[in-house]
Amino acid sequence: MHPDPKTKQGKATRIIHNRRHKDSLGSPYSPVYNTTTYRFADTDSLRNVIEGHTQGNLYTRWGSNPTIRELEQGLASLEDAEDALAFASGMAAISATLFAHGRSGIVCIGDLYGGTQELLINHLQPLGIPVTFLLKNECEQLASVLNMPGMLVYCETPANPTLGILDIRKLAQRTHSRGALLAVDSTFASPVNQRPLLLGADFSIHSATKFLGGHSDLTAGAVMASADHVRPIAQWRKNLGQILAPETAALLSRSLRTLPVRVRQHNENAMAVACAMQNHPAIKRVLYPGLPDFSDHSLASQQMEGFGGVLTLELKGGREQAEKVADSLKVFLLATSLGGVESLVSQPCATSHHGISREERERRGITDGMLRLSVGLEDADDLIADLQQALNQL
Repeated sequence: MHPDPKTKQGKATRIIHNRRHKDSLGSPYSPVYNTTTYRFADTDSLRNVIEGHTQGNLYTRWGSNPTIRELEQGLASLEDAEDALAFASGMAAISATLFAHGRSGIVCIGDLYGGTQELLINHLQPLGIPVTFLLKNECEQLASVLNMPGMLVYCETPANPTLGILDIRKLAQRTHSRGALLAVDSTFASPVNQRPLLLGADFSIHSATKFLGGHSDLTAGAVMASADHVRPIAQWRKNLGQILAPETAALLSRSLRTLPVRVRQHNENAMAVACAMQNHPAIKRVLYPGLPDFSDHSLASQQMEGFGGVLTLELKGGREQAEKVADSLKVFLLATSLGGVESLVSQPCATSHHGISREERERRGITDGMLRLSVGLEDADDLIADLQQALNQL
């Protein structure tokens, strides 16, 4: 793990120690403040906090709660960001960012989570927000579609479920040359494997439900950015009521302290599974950035420190065979989501991209024969054996 250039400390050390709460009873971490509102000694003190002249706790829906603030300090540190915001879900983080910075127009590049596409097509476009979709191989058109000041470019890398990689540094340069901002959904990578802000992006967005939470027991989201870019997003979060509960914030803070060691094991297990599945006669393709024959392997090696815990198998027999394999697995659980300690399997056409038309899925190379695997922390040999027994039933 590369040390942080500012502190000379590695990521794991900073995650554990940089948010140490000065508790009067000696606890190394902040207690959970379930408090919704806070009293003030006088009206001037209250007014100064409301107007932002002094820091203080005011009202939890606004995010001014010590448990939530401590979480956000930790989230910012993960990405070497100036500031961060925590949300009740990943979609809350995405929607607030798009509303705050995308009203002049949004350009989406590459494959996106189905829920994000639904938000853009079914809700933002009807509100009059211009949305343009470019495929990954259409990046050269970016300059021509960034035709209004203050636009936002949005992408996922690695992408769901194709694991396609976009060159964040190059995208940031092209975006900024047109006076636009770049937001990267880095959920599949986690901050352990990839830090978009250091590569030039303006926003790093995460569904914290996934690797950041890591135990399938919380729902949350996060945005990391400069303080100036965070400020308007915070207003949308406040007025849309997207804040997470203090109990969830405390649970997420706990999970962050084990993030580096968990992600390293996710990386190792996923690589082992991907290699084992490459030559199986029933499998058409294994999509995983860590494989040397993956189309974006070279780029992934340049901008990522690890290749993540998610891979996609494409069955030669299409949807029917994919369903049979998913239904025959014993260790992998048939469930949506990803990034937990337990391994999960899902069909994108039936879950994450069910709301997207078949024609659009096929245009993006998302076939009905795909199985997305979230590789957990079990013994890799057991995961491989489970996949082999399910494939042998075809």
